[in-house]
Amino acid sequence: MNGFLQDIRFGVRTLAKAPGFTVIAILTLALGIGANSALFSVVNGVLLNPLPFPEPDKLMAVNVTSSTTDSTGATYLNFLDWEKDNQTFSNLGAFRNQDILITGAGEGERVRGHMISAGFFPALGIQPVLGRLFRPEDDHIGAAPVTMISEGLWKRKFGSAPDIIGKAVTLNGKSYEVIGVIPADFALYSRGRDVYTALGQWADPTFRDRRVNMGEFVIGRIKPGVTKLQAQADMDHVAKNLAATYPDSNKGSGIALVSLKQDMVGDIAPLLFVLLGAVGFVLLIACANVANLLLARATGRTREFAIRAAMGASRARLIRQLLTESVLLAVAGGVVGLGTAYWGTEAILKTLPQVLPRANQVGVDSHVLLFTMGISLVVGVLFGLVPALRMSRAGLQETLKEGGRGMSGARHRAQSVFVAIEMALALVLLAGAGLMMRSLAALWSVNPGINPHNLISFDMSMPPALAGNPQAQRALIRTIHDTLKAIPGVQYASMQGGGLPLSGDSSSLPFWIQGQPKPASMDDMPFAVFYIVEPEYLKAMGTPLLRGRFLNEQDNEHTPPVAVIDEIFARKYFANENPIGKRLNLGILDSQVEIVGIAAHVKHWGLDSDASSRVQVQLYFPILQIADRFMPLIANGIGLVARTQGPPGLLADPIRHTMATMSSEQVVYSVTTMDQIVADSLAARRFTMILLGVFSGLALVLASVGIYGVISYIVGQRTHEIGIRMALGAQRGDVLKLVLGQGVVMAMVGVGIGLTASLLLTRLLKQMIFGVTATDPVTLFGVSLLLTSVALLACYVPARRAMGTDPVVALRYE
Repeated sequence: MNGFLQDIRFGVRTLAKAPGFTVIAILTLALGIGANSALFSVVNGVLLNPLPFPEPDKLMAVNVTSSTTDSTGATYLNFLDWEKDNQTFSNLGAFRNQDILITGAGEGERVRGHMISAGFFPALGIQPVLGRLFRPEDDHIGAAPVTMISEGLWKRKFGSAPDIIGKAVTLNGKSYEVIGVIPADFALYSRGRDVYTALGQWADPTFRDRRVNMGEFVIGRIKPGVTKLQAQADMDHVAKNLAATYPDSNKGSGIALVSLKQDMVGDIAPLLFVLLGAVGFVLLIACANVANLLLARATGRTREFAIRAAMGASRARLIRQLLTESVLLAVAGGVVGLGTAYWGTEAILKTLPQVLPRANQVGVDSHVLLFTMGISLVVGVLFGLVPALRMSRAGLQETLKEGGRGMSGARHRAQSVFVAIEMALALVLLAGAGLMMRSLAALWSVNPGINPHNLISFDMSMPPALAGNPQAQRALIRTIHDTLKAIPGVQYASMQGGGLPLSGDSSSLPFWIQGQPKPASMDDMPFAVFYIVEPEYLKAMGTPLLRGRFLNEQDNEHTPPVAVIDEIFARKYFANENPIGKRLNLGILDSQVEIVGIAAHVKHWGLDSDASSRVQVQLYFPILQIADRFMPLIANGIGLVARTQGPPGLLADPIRHTMATMSSEQVVYSVTTMDQIVADSLAARRFTMILLGVFSGLALVLASVGIYGVISYIVGQRTHEIGIRMALGAQRGDVLKLVLGQGVVMAMVGVGIGLTASLLLTRLLKQMIFGVTATDPVTLFGVSLLLTSVALLACYVPARRAMGTDPVVALRYE
């Protein structure tokens, strides 16, 4: 123990005597360790940490599978049967997103809410801060209207009033009694909610149509002692019975259990592990740089260690001392890097929070601290081992005789190897960043079927009192359109329902073509993406009309229903005939519509992934022709789009003000531009590109510093040789070629190794790139040229210094 403490004290004194070297080494390591710790904090929060609920591995997302549509949530009546018939879940809970207008407690405010079943919070194991949760008797039509609010809303809106339980609040024009306060840190799928109402109290008739999913999703907690396989078998049995009992709606439908954590995380795991591997390359480059610094410093300490060896110090003792100094540097770099990790983590979350599921769980916690400590110790040994072995093997007699002058070819080779490794790793990172840049450029050139420029989107609630009066709603729709068009700068405007393209929201409905046999069940019907719009929608969105006409003002509640289809719909179902004038049956909407036009296809699901969706064909339906029984759904919230003559962001406030003057209950929210929606749809790729760009930039700087340091050191060691060469007639150009030649050899070896590695490793990005191949020759050639140019530039500075060597001075000191 005393020997260990002695090594530490001696190491601290030794490092303190070389402050320049020590600071550079610590900062170099801090960059590598800090970047790794920052990304590990993301991986830890998103992938490694368990969900913040009791026994989180028992929690499942319970999804519906179908042969005709992608995996979805359950219809409400099916959920009730699941709840009643299953044998393996202690609790099943359903939830549905709902934006809610709160009035009567200060200024009206639009907040995010959930409709939930009584089993929702018990399934998650959540207990209220105050009051109670919903009970089964609260969760049905006719029950007293009750609500729970979040702790955040309780503090913000009600000043943390202790008597909030039992108070009345007005939600969407209806009075509710507050029965509970939910903890502030509760969030599901990374999003907290402010208001919770009982799902079973919703009396809308469509909600209780077994064929229609209104956006409900289901989670469940498996009973103790029950495995996931047993629960899956149980739910398969439930699904089979429902298909037999209700073939019209449930034929072909199954139930899939996915761990709730996996459902929340999605497919981001491969991306994060690729980025973690990439930032690991940065750390390796930092280690190689510090190892080279230690090798360079070894020349000045060979005499010291030869004397210590002559006095009886064993080789193991010398290695231990050198590794102690390396670990001290690494620990100091880890401490500084931890501050970098805090900053880096915050930067990641602020820059692209929408990319990361469970973003609220990301932070520098005890696991990140342990990771930083562990990686610091490993790094200390990793970069210190080779220099320690080299220095401890110095020849005693030769070193004492020469006084430590000169350097060995072995050390030259070791430094050159480190530089080549740095170059190779930097090239791999540059290749990954280059591929992502080219991929994003290719995506931006894709025609989405709309013109996103000068297009603003927002949502708006109608006065709740109109929900039961379809004619008044239609009158208000006309008034809103005219009022919005009257705002200076608005060129075209339209209400829209069903979800904006590229936004992640969508609606789809089954149909069949008149004249063909009616399918026996929904499972036998094709589905179409469904847009509810006004006549100016195509002009507002900038989508071309290819044939026929679009909707007009005559397509209203008093005229026969019509629809416009997209070009893929026309090709798929009317390949050899003109679809104009043909009729479609939209059973769920109680409508038989005539096709009056064909519009260009819109890449609704993504610029790169639209073709992978099961539902591609698209259909436009006039909002004024929606059946009366569906009109209450529009009152709670409807989207609007407006094409502007100038920057759309300048119209956000005028739109809010104009709508508010019509009614205080007419709240505008979720205002954004279509350009931003398109950008958000590429957020995952942009996130990857930014991080790979940062990592490759760090790698490029560290690699160039590394080769500069090695060439400078070699020039310093060869001053005597260069002086002799120049005394014998060598020209300045010859010296330049000599020095640059050494740098070029190291750089080209590194580039060669890096190209080989890139051809293998960039394949990991195959699922993340678009429009280019993982072995794109243009990208690989470009990054190779960039890296070689930077390496030559780094070598040029010491080469210029070597060219200025005075042979008389160089020889005098020898």
